[in-house]
Amino acid sequence: MAWAPEQYLKFQRERFAPFEDCLALVDKRPGLRVVDLGCGTGELTRRLADALPGSDVTGVDSSPEMLAKAQKQVRAGLQFTERAIESVEGTWDLVFSHAAIQWVDDHARLVPRLFGLVAPGGQLVVQLPSNHDHPSQTILRELAGQEPFVTSLGGYRRESSVLPLPAYAELLHASGGVGLTVFEKVYPHLLGSSDEVVEWTRGTALLPYFERLAPSLHEPFLVRYRERLRALWPSGPVFYGFRRIVFAAKRA
Repeated sequence: MAWAPEQYLKFQRERFAPFEDCLALVDKRPGLRVVDLGCGTGELTRRLADALPGSDVTGVDSSPEMLAKAQKQVRAGLQFTERAIESVEGTWDLVFSHAAIQWVDDHARLVPRLFGLVAPGGQLVVQLPSNHDHPSQTILRELAGQEPFVTSLGGYRRESSVLPLPAYAELLHASGGVGLTVFEKVYPHLLGSSDEVVEWTRGTALLPYFERLAPSLHEPFLVRYRERLRALWPSGPVFYGFRRIVFAAKRA
């Protein structure tokens, strides 16, 4: 899937807000071997590296477009590499991921695999959106089932891979995790109008649809999407409550 970093970063302050909650859970020690899964444009990977002096930090992402932006963050002890999250290997003192694993299927298998990358005494810290039941998401799935889009998409609708909150605690415990922290939080964002909600999703949730839709149908899809959101929020500002799951676990 081709990412557009500039579109994604239009709401950089809002998208980066949960990072501090994740960083607060990190067991900060010097000299750690760290991997940041789904590092994107690298700004948060740099902040993570700066918070862990003397550590060797690797940012991993499958998007060449994102990694091209991340290269300006490179310094001693901080590097980036192109790889899919589910194919990362090795042993790490900290496996960290911020707003990325929601794009990977089968979390019942993924989460134990990610915890399996954690060295003894190490830690897994993850944040992922759990906003799939929000109207900004459900309307996309509804439109994907309507003509002319359903034919162009071949019946595709993106179904969320995110599990119910307790499942992550259960998976971490079953994998041998200790010192568990698992919670869901609503991050309150105030957007100027419903059209700004569209701009938000153009950087994320709309991408897999546009990747599959005929180019001639991109604008008609956006028009219908905007109409539906304007009907929900006819005037601004729009309270955009964004749900996210945060979890952390250590290996004994």
